[in-house]
Amino acid sequence: MPRKKSIDTPSSDKKTKPQKSGRKQAVTIHDVASRAGVGSMTVSRVVNGSSSVSPEMRERVEKVIRELNYVPNLAARAARSGQQRIGIIFSNPKSSNLGEFLMGAFAASRKKGCQLLIEPLLAHPQPIDALKKLIDLGAEGVILPPPICDSLEAQQLAAQKDVLPLSFASGSPRLHSPAVLIDDFSGARAMTHHLISLGHKKIAFVKGDPSHSPAENRVQGFLAAMAEGGLDVPKRWMPEGDFSYRCGLEVGKKLLEAPASKRPTAIFACNDEMATGLIAVAHGLGLKVPEDISIAGFDDTALASAVWPQLTTIHQPLAEMAETAVIMLADILASGPSSSKHDGVVRHYVAPYKLIKRGSTGPIGK
Repeated sequence: MPRKKSIDTPSSDKKTKPQKSGRKQAVTIHDVASRAGVGSMTVSRVVNGSSSVSPEMRERVEKVIRELNYVPNLAARAARSGQQRIGIIFSNPKSSNLGEFLMGAFAASRKKGCQLLIEPLLAHPQPIDALKKLIDLGAEGVILPPPICDSLEAQQLAAQKDVLPLSFASGSPRLHSPAVLIDDFSGARAMTHHLISLGHKKIAFVKGDPSHSPAENRVQGFLAAMAEGGLDVPKRWMPEGDFSYRCGLEVGKKLLEAPASKRPTAIFACNDEMATGLIAVAHGLGLKVPEDISIAGFDDTALASAVWPQLTTIHQPLAEMAETAVIMLADILASGPSSSKHDGVVRHYVAPYKLIKRGSTGPIGK
């Protein structure tokens, strides 16, 4: 005798039972619409934050979304828009140069009509997770800053997913993928020669975060110039740093609390934030800048002209570099099908740096 088929009658209070066999199916927008008793377009308006949905209807749909654990397919939604999608990872939300970088990126986005997807590294347990998030969101190209731009794992993941990576401000850009950078070695060398030209022979250098490849290039540029000037650098005058203002304060105390005969006459910090920390310590110790101690930085962020005296530094045109990076990716992505993204052609843009002389450096003893 044939078995009776059981028929479930619809009920607003009855929860859907999970399937016991087979692979679990992803919840779709149509599932949400069916459970809420509305059309799929209404669910779409709720997900997109449209104001055309009444508060009561919005609450009803959102309740079902929570019950079903519905996750919108953002990548598919972006694809339907027809816009190129370029992901940007940023490493430090407190960095004084982030605003300038984003201004350049947004300017390029307007010019090229592409969509930017912004993702912070600090929102993820591992840097690679930020890249995975951008890939899930449908990014076709990604701008990778240090240190993730130097990660072989990140480069391989991007290649596997047919996503075009661009190394931004890397000290060792990959030959097989695009990059936008400056010559950190030459910039640091130029700054050190400037300090030597002012008569300084006792010059200290505060290193940057060792996980960032540009930091090592700046170290080497400093050492090259010192060697060219026939000058030695005691190990204690090359302390480790991490690019932060707090680090500048900590290192500054160790360098500047020493007796005058045992302290440097000039300090070159690997970035502006550490340099401004050094200036603060000098002021606190009653030292005049630059009469008693000359201090220089690197990057020319907004901080450089906000401190007193204003900071001598190496200008890195971040807004121009970010704009170039977005345009470069957009142009490559628009040049043909995905198979042409990784064509082996080297596209590296080296932005010009500039030595900016301000009041924080001066001739020795004056």
